[in-house]
Amino acid sequence: MRGGPPHFLRWIGCLFLIALGVAALAGGFAGAAFGRYGFHPFVLFPIVLLIVIAAVVSSGMRRVTRPMSNLVDAARRIESGDYSASVPEWGSRDARSVARAFNSMSARLKTIDEQRRSFLADVAHELRTPLAVIRGQAEAISDGVYPADAAHLGPILDATQTLERLVEDLRTLIQTDAGSLVLNKEPTDLGVLAHDAVESFRSQAESAGVTLHTEVKGEIVLLELDPARMRQVIGNLLSNAIHHTPAGGTITVTVASSPGQVTLSVSDTGEGIPAELLPHVFERFVKGPTSTGSGLGLAIARDIVAAHGGTLEATGGLARGATFVVSLRTA
Repeated sequence: MRGGPPHFLRWIGCLFLIALGVAALAGGFAGAAFGRYGFHPFVLFPIVLLIVIAAVVSSGMRRVTRPMSNLVDAARRIESGDYSASVPEWGSRDARSVARAFNSMSARLKTIDEQRRSFLADVAHELRTPLAVIRGQAEAISDGVYPADAAHLGPILDATQTLERLVEDLRTLIQTDAGSLVLNKEPTDLGVLAHDAVESFRSQAESAGVTLHTEVKGEIVLLELDPARMRQVIGNLLSNAIHHTPAGGTITVTVASSPGQVTLSVSDTGEGIPAELLPHVFERFVKGPTSTGSGLGLAIARDIVAAHGGTLEATGGLARGATFVVSLRTA
């Protein structure tokens, strides 16, 4: 084995030699003291040697086995669902290394469990609102309180669409987490894709009193993208910008190329992003004080861009509007 025997074996070997020396001295003194009574020194020496060796080996085994016992106890606590379990980081260098790795794993499991619980609570909350609308309207129509006309069936259809979007968003998140998000890539002009996405949101923007602009700068090269997924990214950014831009505001979508990359930015003249919220805008279910969405759109957009090997960043402060920039590498 490279580097010699394990640390604990070397340690026990040293103790054994020390014990041998101690036993020899003790046997010598004992033999001299009891020789007058007829006990020969060579008879006492093995007895003293065995006693000393037994004591040293027992102490050494406790030192070696105690960290393992701590690991076993902590592992059983984690198995039962207690992710706060940890072990003392002491003992030999190898034992300390194992203890640190175990404590790191335990802390990670605790964080994952907390995130899972929070995620399920957020999903339940997001599902509750549209389901309450559907049930309330359906019961009112069934009881004859409301007529079954377009005005009263409309909220049910809207809530159903909200549920459909939420389920599709959750499905996308699960696929990105599992690394199974399928991208059907093809040579794509990001400028044309952005223009088409903007046109699909123009009526919604006009209803909100917001003006949309599209700019293409430089010679845009074709990128290997999944057009449907990238259109979803642009749509999420536009929907977010329209919601946070007051009437009379402007949203500008800019596609620009530079050596090695193509960027797409969505800038608005809206309310901006609070400083305390800016570092968390891409986290799941994180919403601003005026947001009415599920809080998944930006998280999904970031994951899709990352699946394309790109990045999505946000800038902006209160009353200065917000800018989201997608950066994609060229082939």
